[in-house]
Amino acid sequence: MTSTADLRVSSLFDFRNHVVLVTGGATGLGEMAAQGFVQNGARVFIASRKESELKKTTERINAIGPGKCEYIVADLKDKAGCDGLVTEVKKRTDRLTVLVNNTGATWGAPYDDFPESGWDKLMALNVKSIFYMTVGLHDLLLKGTNADNPSRVINIASVAGIQTTDVTTTESGGLSAPGHGTFSYGPSKAACIHLTKMQASKLAPLNIMVNCIAPGVFPSRMTNFGVEKYMDTLLEGQPTGRIGKPSDFAGLVLFLSSAASAHVTGNVIAIDGGSYLSGWRAKKRGSKI
Repeated sequence: MTSTADLRVSSLFDFRNHVVLVTGGATGLGEMAAQGFVQNGARVFIASRKESELKKTTERINAIGPGKCEYIVADLKDKAGCDGLVTEVKKRTDRLTVLVNNTGATWGAPYDDFPESGWDKLMALNVKSIFYMTVGLHDLLLKGTNADNPSRVINIASVAGIQTTDVTTTESGGLSAPGHGTFSYGPSKAACIHLTKMQASKLAPLNIMVNCIAPGVFPSRMTNFGVEKYMDTLLEGQPTGRIGKPSDFAGLVLFLSSAASAHVTGNVIAIDGGSYLSGWRAKKRGSKI
């Protein structure tokens, strides 16, 4: 059988027939993923709340090509918002190869004064939206899928959903201000990881593969505060001496969407340069990305 297999990169990583939805696709990690797909010939929908950002990103990515990007304005804060996006996607396509559930938020506040809204918003965006978007687009993900060419769902969690140390509460700052912690963020991302495993178990027999990416620190609106103000602190925990960059994230998303990963499901892949696994810490260093 090996002799008849086509193991060329051009075959294993062909995205020209892909139709992709990236939620939270206007900025940050979502934008990286969307560009990766478009540069490899896919048709991509990006969705988020702010039309000005969506329009800017769509125009920028389409200028690169050769694939095509279009946008949909959507707010996934509740089921109604998810249903609205699902309805609009179904108006524009009758199939979906890849769903990247990237919409998310964080919230930093003192441990003894953490608002209830900081829990409600994050559980809604970081967990509930993943469930309702995947359920809502179920029939589009089923279109044309089979064991050799399955559809994909990629949920974006965080290493904060794996590690137990809230690194943002240090006196020198981190991803939030000194003395503040992202106490609802880690639990919401842990829930994302567990939901991924449940979805993978349920959907594998239908030839929909579900995997989870757990990024460390990447440049994005969510991490902008820490990257700008506390890069020294962030780099103390980076054994590679740098934070993530677009090629790191887009490359992994493309792999999990490719023929090369057709037999991969239920996995949680950390992409943080070995930070959480090694527990590595260094003395303060320069703050270059």
